[in-house]
Amino acid sequence: MAPASEAEAAEAVRDGGPFEIVGGGARLALGRPVEAAPLSTLRLDAVTLYEPQALTLVAGAGARLDAIEAMLAAEGQRLPFEPMDPRPLLGSDGPLTLGGVAATNASGPRRIQAGACRDSLIGVRLVDGRGTVLKNGGRVMKNVTGYDLVKLMCGAYGVLGLLTEVAFKLQPIPETSATLVLRGLDEARAIAALSMALGSPFDVTGAAHAAGETLARIEGFEASVAYRAAELRKALAAFGEAEIVMDDPARWAAVRDATPLAGAQGAVWRLSLRPSDGPKAVAALREAGAAQDALYDWGGGLVWLLTPEDGDAGAAAIRAEVSRRGGHATLFRAGQATRRAVAPFHPEPAPVAALSAGLRAKFDPAGKLNPGRMAP
Repeated sequence: MAPASEAEAAEAVRDGGPFEIVGGGARLALGRPVEAAPLSTLRLDAVTLYEPQALTLVAGAGARLDAIEAMLAAEGQRLPFEPMDPRPLLGSDGPLTLGGVAATNASGPRRIQAGACRDSLIGVRLVDGRGTVLKNGGRVMKNVTGYDLVKLMCGAYGVLGLLTEVAFKLQPIPETSATLVLRGLDEARAIAALSMALGSPFDVTGAAHAAGETLARIEGFEASVAYRAAELRKALAAFGEAEIVMDDPARWAAVRDATPLAGAQGAVWRLSLRPSDGPKAVAALREAGAAQDALYDWGGGLVWLLTPEDGDAGAAAIRAEVSRRGGHATLFRAGQATRRAVAPFHPEPAPVAALSAGLRAKFDPAGKLNPGRMAP
């Protein structure tokens, strides 16, 4: 089913279901498998409003991300949060959509400076599980009362509502960028270097460690970037001699999409930890045989972890280690058997779990939308 309007989408949800919400199909392997009829947003693809001078975009949830990014680039603008393309890692295909980006809060390396997807999302329209059309936010940032639907829906994986329209604030594309590349650092030393870079006054917009390279990115006007890169290179001298590479989007696309892990066999986990704890957790999991390779983003706060696909046992070890350090672990890629056996999202504390269940009961009491996707 592929409704051509919000009214058709509301009627479909009101009269039918349960449904698996589908955009371009690139993210269907995230979370637990859903046994339901597909409900596609691809025909909800109109750009309702684009005001370059106001740095504002409003478009249907089915709008293709590549088309939107090309339209913005023609005006020298971009989505600030550098949305990840999960297809290399998941082995999926199909177009990425704005609704899928918002539903999964897909955020890339620039999150450390520009914030996550939910920080740029300023408005949503959606159909809840009763078939009622709801809206929240708009073209500008504002205070809200009651439910902040914008924040609730961003990262809810479609279990609270079918997004039909999203509004984003935008960002100018900077004149140039420079990447400082350090080589040969072990993981703990690399994270220490990135922490120093992020604590510097040089406005780092990317900080990652992958495939033997430790990377710090600076963006802005050409003269400013040249000065800040040179000064940051001096500040990092204790960690080695950094190479300065100008305008290198391919290197950051690989970090954004975790492509160094894409072709490797095994499950992939997404860990959120204090940066200083990342290397320690990975080392402990390697010693226990529950980890193979790792890629660090967000200065070490995000760890992409490649693990053997051994079901509950490996998941228990990972979650125990991450919980011990106050973080959380999400199963991002795995085979069908593991996805059915292992809870995809980190267990919530009882009070939070009660709030989550209450929200699902409020927005989708009959469980029509993506049933089971976020199930514990």
